Amino acid sequence: MSGIGPPGAPLPPSDQDGGSRASRILSWGRETEGARGVLVALISTVVFFSVLILVVVNSSGWPLVKQAFFNGKIFRETFPGLLAAFRVNVEMFLIAEVFILVFALFLAVLRSLTGPVFFPIRALAIGYTDLFRGIPTILVIYILGFGAPSLAIKGVPESPFVWGIVSLVLVYSAYVAEVYRAGIESVHASQVAAARSLGLSRWQSLRFVVLPQAVRRVIPPLLNDFIGLQKDTALVALIGVFEAFRVAQIDSSTYFNYTPYVATALLFIVITIPIARFTDWLIARDRRRRQAGGAA
Repeated sequence: MSGIGPPGAPLPPSDQDGGSRASRILSWGRETEGARGVLVALISTVVFFSVLILVVVNSSGWPLVKQAFFNGKIFRETFPGLLAAFRVNVEMFLIAEVFILVFALFLAVLRSLTGPVFFPIRALAIGYTDLFRGIPTILVIYILGFGAPSLAIKGVPESPFVWGIVSLVLVYSAYVAEVYRAGIESVHASQVAAARSLGLSRWQSLRFVVLPQAVRRVIPPLLNDFIGLQKDTALVALIGVFEAFRVAQIDSSTYFNYTPYVATALLFIVITIPIARFTDWLIARDRRRRQAGGAA
């Protein structure tokens, strides 16, 4: 009994050393197991893709596919023009993104209004989102790109570039509005009650309390939607916009080769993959923050 101290007393040096040694052994074991798992996954991935590449390049049709899709000479000749045309895709993406962020937030706020007096407004917002989420993007681009200029209304632009952006804004605003709405509804009602108890009006509570929290929570899914937006800018080629995909079609017809399409795909990958990895990083950071908050 002489070796046992009062509650809360430090352990004897021997016990402290033993506990520290055991914790180091357990920590080392976990790190080793994790490193082993990563190594196994890396090796299996390399083996899988190596086998896949060997199967493809040793197939009987590979020489024809290589000539048709991976022609280095045609790639070098067409890539500068595709890169210049890809600037149009980036411009459309950036312009549409600004309008989508603002218009979709406006729709989400309208749909989140409570009370019977706001029912017509909510119904209009719901009808808009249901309509443009139900129509394929390519059909919206066709209808507006060819139909709106045909009206010949004074002051209405005829540029396919403009109507391509309008089509993308209309469609993606419906999707992004639902993302915003989910963020608004995720804010607990107690937040609004606390803001109202401090003297803030309903609109002030929405502006200063609800919306900042909602927008912060939906940033990762918003970035996922914008990855899709960047890719869908290629659809405006169907109404005559000379962007990367349209130029690739022209080059492919000129050379009777599909290599320009592969070069265009690489340009989109260069844009979308960094955005996807940034989205993953934001999601992981938000998960760690919630776990830290729960532990506290």
